[in-house]
Amino acid sequence: MDILQTKSSSLDFRVSILLFCFVAAISGQIRYSIPEEMKKGSLVGNVAQDLGLDLTRLRSGRARIVTGENIQYTELKTDKGTLVVNERIDREELCGDLTPCSFTFEILLENPMELHPITIEVLDVNDNTPTFQNSLLELEISESAALGSRFALESADDADVGENGLQSYILIQNENFVLKQHVNPDGSKYAEMVLQKPLDREGQPRLSLKLLAVDGGNPQRSGTVIIDINILDVNDNAPVFNQSLYKATLVENATKGTHIVSVNASDKDSGSNGMIKYSISKSKAGIANLFDIDQTTGSIYVAKEIDFEKDKRIEFRVEAKDQGGLKDSSKVEIEVIDVNDNAPVINVMSFTSPVSEDSPAGTTIGIINVKDLDSGDNGQVTCIIEGKVPFKIKSNLRNYYALMTDATLDRENLSECNITVVATDAGSPPLSTKITFHLKVSDVNDNAPVFHRGPYIAFVAENNSPGVSLLRIYAKDPDENQNARVSYILEERDISGSPVSNYVSVNAESGVVHAVRSFDYEQIKKLDFVVKAQDGGSPPLSSNVTVKLIIQDQNDNPPQVLYPVQTGGSVVAEMVPRAADVGYLVTKVVAVDVDSGQNAWLSYKLQKATDRALFEVGLQNGEIRTIRQVSDKDAVKQRLTVIVEDNGQPSRSATVIVNVAVADSFPEVLSEFTDFTHDKEYNDNLTFYLVLALAVVSFLFITCLVVIISVKIYRWRQSRVMYHSNLPVIPYYPPRYSDTMGTGTLPHVYNYEVCRTTDSRKSDCKFGIAGSQNVLIMDPSSTGTMQMILSEKSILDEPDSPLEHHGQHLSSLLVFIVIFTLPST
Repeated sequence: MDILQTKSSSLDFRVSILLFCFVAAISGQIRYSIPEEMKKGSLVGNVAQDLGLDLTRLRSGRARIVTGENIQYTELKTDKGTLVVNERIDREELCGDLTPCSFTFEILLENPMELHPITIEVLDVNDNTPTFQNSLLELEISESAALGSRFALESADDADVGENGLQSYILIQNENFVLKQHVNPDGSKYAEMVLQKPLDREGQPRLSLKLLAVDGGNPQRSGTVIIDINILDVNDNAPVFNQSLYKATLVENATKGTHIVSVNASDKDSGSNGMIKYSISKSKAGIANLFDIDQTTGSIYVAKEIDFEKDKRIEFRVEAKDQGGLKDSSKVEIEVIDVNDNAPVINVMSFTSPVSEDSPAGTTIGIINVKDLDSGDNGQVTCIIEGKVPFKIKSNLRNYYALMTDATLDRENLSECNITVVATDAGSPPLSTKITFHLKVSDVNDNAPVFHRGPYIAFVAENNSPGVSLLRIYAKDPDENQNARVSYILEERDISGSPVSNYVSVNAESGVVHAVRSFDYEQIKKLDFVVKAQDGGSPPLSSNVTVKLIIQDQNDNPPQVLYPVQTGGSVVAEMVPRAADVGYLVTKVVAVDVDSGQNAWLSYKLQKATDRALFEVGLQNGEIRTIRQVSDKDAVKQRLTVIVEDNGQPSRSATVIVNVAVADSFPEVLSEFTDFTHDKEYNDNLTFYLVLALAVVSFLFITCLVVIISVKIYRWRQSRVMYHSNLPVIPYYPPRYSDTMGTGTLPHVYNYEVCRTTDSRKSDCKFGIAGSQNVLIMDPSSTGTMQMILSEKSILDEPDSPLEHHGQHLSSLLVFIVIFTLPST
């Protein structure tokens, strides 16, 4: 203990545990030095201050420590910007005897991406005691050993380094030997005993010595081994290696039993004293277990798998020992050659999913770290993306790769995909590693609803029920969720002065179009409107489609008879001369139907007649003709009932009564259509009206102009009657019918004799009337008088002056007045 204390006091190391950190910038890196075995949570350094970063940047950049190691020795406090100890750091476990001992990691920040390398140097503290592999060393030394003979001793192992490592050996309780210390090229120390006093086996056959291994720490630590020396009889020659250093190369992962190198030593002694045995020195723990040596030949073989990543160069000593206990040692250096036995390792630093489809090209979606434990070309890694996908990978920093979009994304074409990244080294054969990212693309509202067809055409029968479904329109939006939710809106517009919403409505969710009211084909035949399909995006997108609604006609209107006109109970009378031949055109029934198509196809039938054998009605044209020769026996008054039917299903019809007078003169007609049994009061009235007629004729003769105006007023009155009849105003004028039976045209003039009473000066007047004006209106409500309807070939339409034919016009007017005064039948 006195020797130990003296030795300790001579060492002026003054090493204490470091309680602070210092920062140094080396090649752009931040370097901290800390002692090993610091408590968890101990401060390493202020990273934010040393890197010139504020705390806001650390938080917004999601600052974190990235390392490919399983154990993370440090932790980054982003709220304070400090680096603290996260796990117990054992320098010996981390680096072994490698000095200086350090580990490196990176601090990664995003947006933008930054990488700051940090190196932590772990300083050794004296926490390990020098130890010998064996607690007892047994030596055999011949008593004839010459002075100065050297005997190598087992080296002690101290896991500490530097001043805290093994510094010296001390040999105590000894008179025969002195201790010589040596330093290997790698800095390790070993000791040899040198014989300084001859041995006397007879006087002392055994020696027991104590060897101390002392480090330089404070407090100082030491290890002890007992050396038992068995003194042999004379063996005065020790084995000698022919080389002091043997070098060899070995490929890592070499199989067990692979020959590495052979060592050789010789001994000048003979016999058993010259027989040499080879062994591997156990100077370093674990090294001797990696190899085997043939004790006889000195060949060294692989005993366990060698890993280049753990041991790039291996050094150990080989001993040659003869039977007399004499031995020599030599050094063996083996350089391990790397093979490509490690595939690249991919670590995901960050990955963002889903990514918006409107992200621009070059958007970073992930960051990966790729490392390969091999060296040289075996450790050179390249990364590619497998398959054709709109993404690329780019390396901006060492071992770090950014996964980016290579084009604008379209969710409608690519809603999700797998991105396979392949990392391949440059070894032979190359090794690769794959990692697959499943990326989803989120939707934005970049597509308007699309109608699957357009325009829409629908048919609906008139007189439909309000609320009936007409059709369904459909639009599809290739977006998703709310962006694909389509609403249907009826575009406002006016149809015939009314909003389109008064006619139809659209269900906003289903797109079903309903009729708001019942349609009438006669009022509206086609309805064009626009429906807008709008999605639920923000802002919303829309598209329009035109809907054509065609109203189909129904047979809801009966035929309307335009001619003969029957209003106010008047009776149409057509005159047929008794000389009329077969096929004589009596008149034509004119009717219309406001429906369309076959619903407006009209047919005419004779329903009833006074004499069905005398007249017939054209089925299609409504012409009434004679079907036989008129005879004197035929009654003057003929009543025909004509039915007009349309072609609808079911058909609708209308009837018209046509009165035909078979006669050659008006008196004959009057005698038939007038009731002559009236009493004296009616005769007096007749005389009064005849006198009044004469006065009017005289007055009109003088004032022809007044007559013309009167006729004008009459025509205006007739048009008003047609207007108020609620029928379509279709002017119709009876034509001059041609006699198709070969008798020529109708007579142009009929001569009518008007006989007046004795009080009327007993004069007869004859007036000529155009032959085409053969229509009589018998109005029972006008006291039985007969009104004559003038055709469109009236006096106002004649090319000659009205004054030129005033007699003819006055005659017509007179007949009109006379007929008006006659009592009805």
